[in-house]
Amino acid sequence: MKSKKQKIFPQHRRILEQLGENIKLARKRRKLTTTQVAERANINRTTLYHIEKGKSSVSIGAYFNVLRVLNLHEDFLKLAADDEFGRKLQDMDL
Repeated sequence: MKSKKQKIFPQHRRILEQLGENIKLARKRRKLTTTQVAERANINRTTLYHIEKGKSSVSIGAYFNVLRVLNLHEDFLKLAADDEFGRKLQDMDL
């Protein structure tokens, strides 16, 4: 089965790029090299480079492993945690 390449809108691509930059800055603050982080996250340096650039082609698992190495993995729990819009939609159906 051939997979389709996912298209990301430019405004959403910028969000991923900012995430990548945040990850890069977190790595540098911890004075960790790309080699150290890649080895600890069990990914290659090229994948880490793509993560730090915010590429959408990298698996969410690879992003998670890098965040784990940086001790930021609990930030994953913040994603979609406060679904204010969804709660409003749900309340409208009541």
